[in-house]
Amino acid sequence: MSVRDLIVLGSASAVPTKARNHNGYLLRWDGQGLLFDPGEGTQRQMTHAGVSANDVTWICVTHFHGDHCLGVPGVVQRIARDGVGHPVDAAFPASGERYWERLRNAAVFRDTDVIRERPVSGERMALDTADAPFTLVARRLSHPVEAYGYRLEESGGRTMLPAELAARGVRGPLVRRLQEDGQVTAPDGRTVTLEECSVPRPGQKFAFVMDTRLCDGVRELADGVDMLVIESTFLHEDAALAAEYGHLTSVQAATVAAEAGVRHLVLTHFSERYRVEDETRFVDEASAVFNGDITLVHDLDRIPMPPRRLTARQRGQDSRHGS
Repeated sequence: MSVRDLIVLGSASAVPTKARNHNGYLLRWDGQGLLFDPGEGTQRQMTHAGVSANDVTWICVTHFHGDHCLGVPGVVQRIARDGVGHPVDAAFPASGERYWERLRNAAVFRDTDVIRERPVSGERMALDTADAPFTLVARRLSHPVEAYGYRLEESGGRTMLPAELAARGVRGPLVRRLQEDGQVTAPDGRTVTLEECSVPRPGQKFAFVMDTRLCDGVRELADGVDMLVIESTFLHEDAALAAEYGHLTSVQAATVAAEAGVRHLVLTHFSERYRVEDETRFVDEASAVFNGDITLVHDLDRIPMPPRRLTARQRGQDSRHGS
């Protein structure tokens, strides 16, 4: 059964706290597992979350500050130790390749040949996802060191309408032929087209935005996504600090989501300067400018991708059938 969800392995910023581990996020997508920014302790957090090295098919590093990459050695060595047989693609800023090499070979171990390095460069770069059911793009952000965000998209398709199929007598193998050929001859001799019995199904979209100031890259990554995972390091009152250190505030993250038409806003990467009782303030500030779903994450949370929107035609069918 296909699963699409985000497992939060860590949600602190530069310094882990008693309640929050360093960064780490596993996006599960129909058998693929994209591990974003594995910080220190990620391997142990994966154990707590009930996921394994075999669940990882991509490692995506946004930049080489320690809270976003110090878990790479443990994850790489676990992939080797567990004998992961499938390819694991590793995306990271090309300008930090020397840091990747140090992390990749941080200790003595029996290495693995399944990791395929995919260094990213330029303002925007499409990654090779021929083996995956989606496209993946890296986009340059604005941080004191070179940093990238990632955007995942699946291709659109069509959703079949059972009521329309039944009304035309199209069932069994005829449904598959209709999907493949675009039209079939029904048992009564009528020609039935795919457009009569289906509606367009837009592909789902996901974006991952970590350490950055507001910039065009943030907006481009967030545009129209179903889920936006975005840093919210500071509260609005500390906007000057956010700008100085190359980060976003809760208000800025929510404003991006509102302007981009995001469906589900996921806030993370919180500064250790704030107390647990300050958490509600992040949500309050964000909800003042964004009226969609908001999740303020905690370690080991599992956040499902939003269900697909129904088209007007689907809503009409549901109402006629009492759904």
